[in-house]
Amino acid sequence: MKNVILVRHAKSSWEAPLQDVDRPLLHRGIVDAHLVSSAISNYIPKTFLFWSSIAKRASETALIFAQNISFPIENIIYREDLYTFDESQLEKVIKSCNNLYETVILFGHNEAITNFVNKFGDYVLPNVPTSGFVSIQFEEDQWNSIKKGRILKTVFPKDLK
Repeated sequence: MKNVILVRHAKSSWEAPLQDVDRPLLHRGIVDAHLVSSAISNYIPKTFLFWSSIAKRASETALIFAQNISFPIENIIYREDLYTFDESQLEKVIKSCNNLYETVILFGHNEAITNFVNKFGDYVLPNVPTSGFVSIQFEEDQWNSIKKGRILKTVFPKDLK
């Protein structure tokens, strides 16, 4: 079986005149990322790949999660191809995962995450919110052959407040 855990980056700032890739987290985003990452430790397997988009807001979110689940931050893999808003590109990245790994945790962006979840999950989520956590399990043993999976767990900031 294969498992993918998708985390949408935390709430980011639009205030500074920065390139999209350089937008940092807002205080609310930092708080929400800590809240969700502190609530999900029971849903994280012992071994996994840990991937993040290169965008500042995604990488900052990944760092917060890594610290709260005691994952070594030097083992986070930053991927330019995860800086996407397109679920087809996200699917391509996930399906390229090495079959030696059963689970990949990735930090990325909407619309890619919500659309991926709705394509591959067993029920529709209208929106995966910022700092949202979604775990999907697939019956397949090869990443490149994953089809419809089963959503095992969702954790959203509003559910924890």
